[in-house]
Amino acid sequence: MIVIAHLSDIHIDAAPRSRRRARAAMDFLDSLAYDFDAVVLTGDIADNGAEAEYAWVRENLLSSRHPVLACPGNHDRRDIFRRVLLGTEPPAPGAPVNQVLRGDGFVVALCDSSVPGKDEGFLEDETLDWLEAELARTPRDTPVLIGFHHPPTTLGIPFVDGIRQFGEERLAALVRRHPSVTALLCGHTHTATATTFADRPVRVAPGVVSMSKLPWERSDDPTDYVYRDEMAPSLAFHLLTDDGRLTTHYRSVPTS
Repeated sequence: MIVIAHLSDIHIDAAPRSRRRARAAMDFLDSLAYDFDAVVLTGDIADNGAEAEYAWVRENLLSSRHPVLACPGNHDRRDIFRRVLLGTEPPAPGAPVNQVLRGDGFVVALCDSSVPGKDEGFLEDETLDWLEAELARTPRDTPVLIGFHHPPTTLGIPFVDGIRQFGEERLAALVRRHPSVTALLCGHTHTATATTFADRPVRVAPGVVSMSKLPWERSDDPTDYVYRDEMAPSLAFHLLTDDGRLTTHYRSVPTS
């Protein structure tokens, strides 16, 4: 059995609150005796894209004993993300940050769906070509999880749906060409969600820094759109069983 922990939207800034919640989530994982096959962070790692924010994440979260893989979100800045968090230089200024983890019996391919200067998402041709090549070199019987920040479909939250991933028909065609694609993982919505896209499961990780309110949870106050300290940071566990099934569990994490 393969177990992957999935966090998203930690939004690290200079304030202690975001760091405390992110640290609580990682401390929870590190406190468990189980060695996870991977820990995946699907975007909005830094809140302002500042070097100090990524430096804190590198020191405090990427130092976990578990393999940790992260992709950018709309709050991240590609070149600083790559240089400070990953310790690498971009092949070209502003190039998308795409990464792959080839584990024992599984593959996680994290794609950069961020669009510099915008909140909505889009997979550039360069990213889709990279993903196609990674899938082509993966045996058909090896499960692949594709991750990115922006969901490629609407989820019933009007604000988030307006800044989701667009151009998704290109991704759908690619996914349908590769039966090894088991599921799609993303964040951005700040709420645990399960749906489908291109006949595959989509699993959205809840937000660590906050939780979005669903339309029926909101009041008439236009600023009433998120739970902050009313809800604990949460994360997802994705299980890949030997028969090819994906099962997801969600957990809330105490902060004290």
